[in-house]
Amino acid sequence: MAHAVIALGGNVGDVRATFQKAIANICGMTQAALLARSSDYTTPPWGEVEQAPFINACIEIDTPLDPHALLFTLHKIEAKFGRDRAKEQRWGPRTLDLDLIAYDDVSIEKPELTLPHPRLFERAFVLVPLAEMSPDRVIGGRSVASALAALSTEGIERLPDLAGC
Repeated sequence: MAHAVIALGGNVGDVRATFQKAIANICGMTQAALLARSSDYTTPPWGEVEQAPFINACIEIDTPLDPHALLFTLHKIEAKFGRDRAKEQRWGPRTLDLDLIAYDDVSIEKPELTLPHPRLFERAFVLVPLAEMSPDRVIGGRSVASALAALSTEGIERLPDLAGC
């Protein structure tokens, strides 16, 4: 079993409800155990700025899948929730974005998969929820907390927890 960190994002539809369903799909389809889940955060758009704010979160799972199989499954789950990677605008609006951020301490550099995620240390919208879960975690030789300290967190706000049953 391997520990994987996955970032969730979206800005189309009921994103928080999509997250809940997507996390259930991730655990079911990857035979994974959910180890940690951050709060949800509203964040300014990154890249293409003329769009609605995003909601972002992170999870950590324990999965038997290898990194490539996990990424393939994450893309299947995105499609299930309406994402079409072939037709979308880069960094544009989306119902669900699932990024594989880290997989144990594995380092991969292939056209279809780079680990750790190549833009992790540029993205406060990933580092803020990740720091909530595990600030001392080291990814690619850097601690999450120190990487976050180098970025602006302006416009990133923690959302209240959803009322549960």
